[in-house]
Amino acid sequence: MPVSLHFHRFDLRLKHTFTIAHDSRDVQPTLIVELRDGSWSGFGEATSNKYYSITIDRMIDDLESIRERIETGAWTTAEELWQQVHEHLKDNPFAQCALDEAAHDLVAKRAGKPLYRYWNLDPDRNPLTNYTIGIDSVETMVRKMQELPWPLYKVKLGTSDDLAIVRELRKHTNAVFRVDANCAWTAHTAISNALALKELGVEFIEQPLKADDWDGMKRVMEQSVLPIIADESCIVESDVERCAGYFHGINIKLTKCGGLTPARRMIENARQRGLKVMVGCMNETSVGISAIGQLLPLLDYVDMDGTLLITNDPATGVTFDFGRVVYAQENGTGAALRK
Repeated sequence: MPVSLHFHRFDLRLKHTFTIAHDSRDVQPTLIVELRDGSWSGFGEATSNKYYSITIDRMIDDLESIRERIETGAWTTAEELWQQVHEHLKDNPFAQCALDEAAHDLVAKRAGKPLYRYWNLDPDRNPLTNYTIGIDSVETMVRKMQELPWPLYKVKLGTSDDLAIVRELRKHTNAVFRVDANCAWTAHTAISNALALKELGVEFIEQPLKADDWDGMKRVMEQSVLPIIADESCIVESDVERCAGYFHGINIKLTKCGGLTPARRMIENARQRGLKVMVGCMNETSVGISAIGQLLPLLDYVDMDGTLLITNDPATGVTFDFGRVVYAQENGTGAALRK
């Protein structure tokens, strides 16, 4: 049965102003793409992103331009659709991500299976998700942490008092910490900070240097006492090979790489190169977060707390039990829009 393409726009309200080294916001616009075939609906999502010049209107316009190809194309798998439209969406991976997630959801629902089962994955050893603490006054960061006791926190850094922040947070919890500097440090700072952060119970450091500082990253990887994970340095598939020898692992964002289809290839490529693998999220709804959840059996680390950071989730899907991801009862990714 042919599918029909539908769009749902939402403005997500954040529980707290979300601040990282290069951005701050209270509302996050997002687009949910629906592929409907009469019997089933598949859902996918991508948020707008000022850093990458991605707006909701741009995503809709780019998908509208290939509506006929999507609705009448001869595709039976999400991978086939991804390949058929990639030439048209290669400059808008966010739109391709939303479409790809929707196609995966629809195909697995048609097959009567959760997507991870459709892929023959075993979820018994899924990693826990962290909960993110954005940059703020240290008092507010402590309060955010106390609002949601969690076994694993990712702390956003990039201030003049980064070590003092982590030392203060450590006084209030025994949880494991991860830190994300969002490109704000120098190589010297990263190497020096790693020594103190290891003593403070930090598991790894994410993207300490600017994305194109490869010489600095080589030094940091060789001298850091903590693992270093690429984020802004690893956007698309071709970046995986580049990151080997400069990072201990990579953080894949579905919206940035173009969806689940390329993410699975990136994971396989990273494994072949001995890299650890993490998947991260945006401030998104249960649609996007549930899609990430299908990849859990393939991952070492995951950051899929997006729904925990918003107050008006318009969808249902995976839920959380003290860091553990609980799959929805529905097939596909388990995501659905609330009535």
